[in-house]
Amino acid sequence: MNSMFTLYSKVNCSYCKAIEKVFKLKGIEYTKRTLNVDFTREEFIELYGITTFPQVITESGEHIGGASDTVKYLKGEGLL
Repeated sequence: MNSMFTLYSKVNCSYCKAIEKVFKLKGIEYTKRTLNVDFTREEFIELYGITTFPQVITESGEHIGGASDTVKYLKGEGLL
């Protein structure tokens, strides 16, 4: 099954952990990609032009944004 979202995260990021917890509690399928494990900062900047984490991308490639933008999106989609 494909993941609905990709969560771009980094180690020791409380907002990243919060979004991951929301996904898990709501049973939302996601793939987690971690900075310096799955990608470099340079690769991420080249792809999305941003440097803050977390960042969430939809299955279709739509960039949602950070933690608060993701919560707003999920509420708007009826997932929260």
